[in-house]
Amino acid sequence: MRLTSATNVAVSVTLLCFVATTLLILLRMLWPRRRRQAAKNLHVGFVHPDLGIGGAERLVVDAAIALQQAGHDVEIITARHERSHCFEETRDGTLQVLVFGSFLPRRILGRLYAACAYLRMCWASARIVVNSLMPGAVPFDVIIVDQVSVCIPILLLARPAGIIFYCHYPDYLLTSRNSLAKRLYRAPLDFFEEQTTGLADIIFVNSQFTAGVFAEAFVSLTRRKVVPEVLYPALNLEEQDQIMSQATGIPIECLKKDELLLLSVNRFERKKNVGLAIRTMAALPVALQKKSRLVLAGGYDEKLPENVEHVAELQALAQGLGVAERVTQMRSVSAGIKAALLGRASCLLYTPDREHFGIVPVEAMYASVPVVAVNSGGPLESIVEGETGFLRPPEESAWAEAVAEILGDESQKKRMGAAGRERVTNNFSLQAFHATLNTAVRRLVEGHARKAE
Repeated sequence: MRLTSATNVAVSVTLLCFVATTLLILLRMLWPRRRRQAAKNLHVGFVHPDLGIGGAERLVVDAAIALQQAGHDVEIITARHERSHCFEETRDGTLQVLVFGSFLPRRILGRLYAACAYLRMCWASARIVVNSLMPGAVPFDVIIVDQVSVCIPILLLARPAGIIFYCHYPDYLLTSRNSLAKRLYRAPLDFFEEQTTGLADIIFVNSQFTAGVFAEAFVSLTRRKVVPEVLYPALNLEEQDQIMSQATGIPIECLKKDELLLLSVNRFERKKNVGLAIRTMAALPVALQKKSRLVLAGGYDEKLPENVEHVAELQALAQGLGVAERVTQMRSVSAGIKAALLGRASCLLYTPDREHFGIVPVEAMYASVPVVAVNSGGPLESIVEGETGFLRPPEESAWAEAVAEILGDESQKKRMGAAGRERVTNNFSLQAFHATLNTAVRRLVEGHARKAE
């Protein structure tokens, strides 16, 4: 009986997906775009699910500032924006932020997080459509969506000249399917993610690694020759210099004068594998342990159960390994405190495995800090082995050896720091990022204008 019920559900989901595919294709083919002229200043909207503190949010903020500096009118639309937990530019008036859908739940009974995120993004997108129909409204010329693609069909109703989707990583690869109920729940979400991603006019990914994952994950798009373009996240070097200069006098209260600082900067989430940093600390020679301190700094949201649970788990791990007195947690640190930590750091421990890109190693390298990272994902493209840091398998013994080599050779540490700063300056500055994004936006509008003539 259970098998029959599951089969019926699977058949229903399959039929729903078939009907939805047909509707999406018809919408893409038949829905007319609004006629536009290729003006100098464009109206650009960003749609993002949760404008908190993280790598994805940093990229959105940088991209919005880039287009604003290019002369465009920019707005960020989000379903959540807490002023106590966001980047400064989104609360000090630098960027205009509109919040639609904050009343909708982020989860139901501790579950259905993805479905709730999709619902919130769809609500925000529906508000954009409604606003575009109001008398005297100035509709968006281009809309840039990231993380959640299922809202793209709704945004097509706002009739922009083009939609850009920034794929940080296929969402369906970020969750397990260890039960029949979970597989049935995810089936339509996974389907809609792939099909709606294909509706974007331009797709960007954050690394060659993610481009490869994209091709393997979205088989139907690959068959249709949908190939994403790589747009590396970038640093605002002038801003970094300014923050670093202002942070020079900020004290790190947990750090004694002669202690060597090992730094980990990640959100307090299990997938970030921060425990590896603690195990590395425990694997260091005792003499090196005694003169070192590991600081775990990063985004923390007390409303997220995983954040709260993982903080306790990390504390228990440090206690169990006997290094609790050498490990300090610093939650939701400001940009100034993070800069002060980087200014004092002897080494950055970047623990995520198969990270999509990872902006933190780039920030560390620009601060002349050597990096030890897992030898997978985006760090393979940002870090040069033996030159700006070390890439090692996620094993504490291998990491402890690399960290000991950096801490034990001051000349090598300085050499790696200088090489890292030069690499970031040459490869990950905002100039290239600005140019690529602005070219894409103008390409969409100018191409649409030519078609309308």
